[in-house]
Amino acid sequence: YQFTHPGKKLLFMGDEFGQGKEWDSTGILDWYVLEYPLHQGMQRLVRDLNRLYRSEPALYRYEFEWRGFEWIDCNDAQQSVISFLRSGNEGEQLLVVINLTPVPRYDYRIGAPHGGSYREVLNTDAEIYGGSNVGNGSGPIEAQDGPWMGRSHSLSLTLPPLSAVVLAPVPAV
Repeated sequence: YQFTHPGKKLLFMGDEFGQGKEWDSTGILDWYVLEYPLHQGMQRLVRDLNRLYRSEPALYRYEFEWRGFEWIDCNDAQQSVISFLRSGNEGEQLLVVINLTPVPRYDYRIGAPHGGSYREVLNTDAEIYGGSNVGNGSGPIEAQDGPWMGRSHSLSLTLPPLSAVVLAPVPAV
């Protein structure tokens, strides 16, 4: 979540691989935990989040300006889901949807800023990160016409448990 939210990013020593205890300046980091698959997955996720942040101007171009962030929905307390839009210059947009429960959400509808296709560019529940691999796959997700959540279009998504999904518009050919 932190990597997609506006502002500078901060990781404490050991967070990049899931250090099990608080960092102690008199000792060393528990690098041995990288022998375990879940810690390797955490390290891969942080690597991929860093790559996404560097490759998507929507995440950094206006990180301290109001025009770089817009809520899609921050009121779904019943299902514990939040969604927002990150924007850069023309055509630089990412939709971020976060499911804060251990329950997958199927056919979860969110507002989309425009029609066309979207693709999942990051799913923190992917198997390579140690997750259950619930998500929207690698194919395109088509926006549906009709207003939803104050937007002109909507997307029907599968939201993995305790995860974030980042979607990018597919450029029209």
